[in-house]
Amino acid sequence: MASLTPSMRQFSTCLRCVRPVPAANANGVPQRMLSSSASAREEVQTQPAADATPPPPPPPPQSAAVSDAEAPEYMQKWGKLDPEMVENKKQERRLLRREGVQPVGSRRRRAALRLSAIHKTEEIPFEQLPYQCFQEARKLLQEDRMEKLREIKNQQHRIQAIAASDASEQSKRDRIAHLKRHVEELVIQADINDPTVKRKFEDGQGDMNKPIYRYLAEKKWREFKRKVLEQRVTQLSLVPDLLGSLDLVADIDLSFGRKTVAPGDFVESYISEKLPTLHVQTFTPGEKLVTVAVVDADVPALEEDSFTTRCHFIASNIRISPSETSIPLQRIAEDDKKSADDKKIALPWIAPWAHKGAPYHRLAIVVLEQNEAKKFDVSKLSTIERNGFNLRNFVRSQKLQPLTATLFRTKWDETMAEVMERAGLKEEAKIEFKRKRVEPLPYKRRTERMR
Repeated sequence: MASLTPSMRQFSTCLRCVRPVPAANANGVPQRMLSSSASAREEVQTQPAADATPPPPPPPPQSAAVSDAEAPEYMQKWGKLDPEMVENKKQERRLLRREGVQPVGSRRRRAALRLSAIHKTEEIPFEQLPYQCFQEARKLLQEDRMEKLREIKNQQHRIQAIAASDASEQSKRDRIAHLKRHVEELVIQADINDPTVKRKFEDGQGDMNKPIYRYLAEKKWREFKRKVLEQRVTQLSLVPDLLGSLDLVADIDLSFGRKTVAPGDFVESYISEKLPTLHVQTFTPGEKLVTVAVVDADVPALEEDSFTTRCHFIASNIRISPSETSIPLQRIAEDDKKSADDKKIALPWIAPWAHKGAPYHRLAIVVLEQNEAKKFDVSKLSTIERNGFNLRNFVRSQKLQPLTATLFRTKWDETMAEVMERAGLKEEAKIEFKRKRVEPLPYKRRTERMR
C-alpha cells in the first residue's frame, strides 16, 4: 500500500498513542389471605428500554475454565481469544464460555489495542498524547484543579481556626461540619474532569477508597440499577410486608455459585439449597459492620387463613468497606465450623422450600448496618425464634439501620421434594395444597336443576 488517505492516516496516528493495559400488619397493612392467593402467581413483567442492549446469556455452570486441549473441537476452531483484545459480543461470549475469563476494560479500548497490535505501532502514555488541542485542554483542566486545591487548603485553615476559637461547642460543630461538606465537594470537583480518572473508572480500575470514584460509581448506580432494584422491592411488597420503609443506599448483587440472580427472579430449589454470595458496594468512606438476614415472607398459616414469616439465616459482625464488597456466606459458614471464637452465624442456613400447590415464596435478603460498628453477641441472637420472625422488631431492638436489600422467589419444582428430605422435612414434602371447591348458593343450585 503506497499511501494512505487523510482519514486513514489520522486513525493510524491515533493507534500509536494507545496506553498499555496493566495486568489485570399491625402496621395498618391489609393482610394477604391464603385462600384468596393463586397457586401460581403471575411473574413480574419487566419491559426493557427500547434502546437498551440485551445482556449476554449467562455462561454454562462449569467447575473450572476449559483449556484449549480439553475444549471440544468446535471450541478449538474459535482460535486464540485474548481478554485484552476481544472487540465484539460474539468473541466476549466465547471467551467467557471457553476460558471462564471476563474481558478487560471497555470494548472501545480493546478494539484500539487490537488494531495497534496488528500495525505494530509504538505505544505512548495516555498523558503524553501528541495532540495540541488535547494538551491545551489538559493545561486548562490542570489550572482549574490547582485552583480547587488552593481553595481546599484555605477551607482547611478555616476549620483549624474555628476549632481554636472561643465560640460555643455547638456553633463550632455546626460550622466545621458545613465546611467539611464543602471540602468534600471541592475534592470531587478537583478530579471530576480529569481524563485519566474518567478512563480508569470506565475500565473498572478506579480505587473506591478515593472520593471521586465513589461519587462516579454512585451516580452510575442511581441512574439505572437502583431504580430497577427499588421497583422490584416495591412491586413485590417487601415494603411494607417486612419493613416499614427502606432507603437503598448501597448496591447489592446476589449469586448462587456462578448463577447471578436478578432481583425477584425464580431460583430452582437445588440451586438455592446452598448459601449464596453477596456483593455489597457502599459509597461512604470507612468500614462498617453489617448483619445479613434472610426472611421468607410467604409462609402459609392455615389456621388463620393468612401468611406468616420464617427466618432462614442470620449472620452478624461482617465487615465491609468501599473496597471490600464480597460477603461469601458459604465461606463464613465453613470458618465458623473450624473456629470456636469469633463466630458470625447466629441462625444457620435453611434451604428455602415451598409446598406443592402453594403460592410462590418471596425470600428477602436484607443487609443491616450495626450501630457505631459495635459487635453483637452471636450467642444471644441464636435464641431468636425462626417461625413468626418479625424483621421490624429485630431492627428496632438491635438498633440496626437497613442499607440495602434484594430478593428471589421459590416455588414447588421437580427437585423440591429431595431438597426438603435432605433438610429433614420429609413429612412436609408430602403435603399438597389444593383449591377447595366453593359450593353454589341454594338458589343457584335450583336454577341449575331446572335447566
